[in-house]
Amino acid sequence: MNEMNIESAQYHADIISGENSSITAVIDGVTMSVPLDPANRHYAGIVQATAYDGSFWGDSVPEPMATEAATWLFNKQLSDYRTAVARLAQYQVALGREEVTEMQDTTEQQVDEEGMPIFDEEGNPVYVQQEVVVVTAIEPVEPTVEQTVYSDDPMAEPTVETIENPLITQDKAERAAAQAVVDATPDEVKEAA
Repeated sequence: MNEMNIESAQYHADIISGENSSITAVIDGVTMSVPLDPANRHYAGIVQATAYDGSFWGDSVPEPMATEAATWLFNKQLSDYRTAVARLAQYQVALGREEVTEMQDTTEQQVDEEGMPIFDEEGNPVYVQQEVVVVTAIEPVEPTVEQTVYSDDPMAEPTVETIENPLITQDKAERAAAQAVVDATPDEVKEAA
């Protein structure tokens, strides 16, 4: 989330046109005029902060900020969801991954006993197929590793302890975090993915 402390925000209308031209905001204790430009970091911070908690606007978040903040939040959740799903789709390092093969056409056309090219029902050439590896195998990592532990006592001998492989520990943590994102994602965002 954004690091700005936004205390208040209010649209400022252009004197001539009457349309919103900027936002007057108190950010990190400083009163400033923020242009309505998504590339402006203060404006982007206001949009993000509004998406999570727009209480600094007062009783209600005015339009078009309410719509822009909702769109930003939806897109953020969609991006986070896709990233989490992709992470969960990766193999588990503790289990490894089996090799996957499939039959694919070569550039050599099949011929019959008389040496004539073979065609399918639609008249397309039929090619010789060969088995191709489409996903390589990956061996699982060792479930545990040994680690040397040193005591605060300089006279004590170091000891060796067996712990879970840190690669497995990290994989589990990343998978748990990704699953938490998936579980927290609203259904309408999941459907859009």
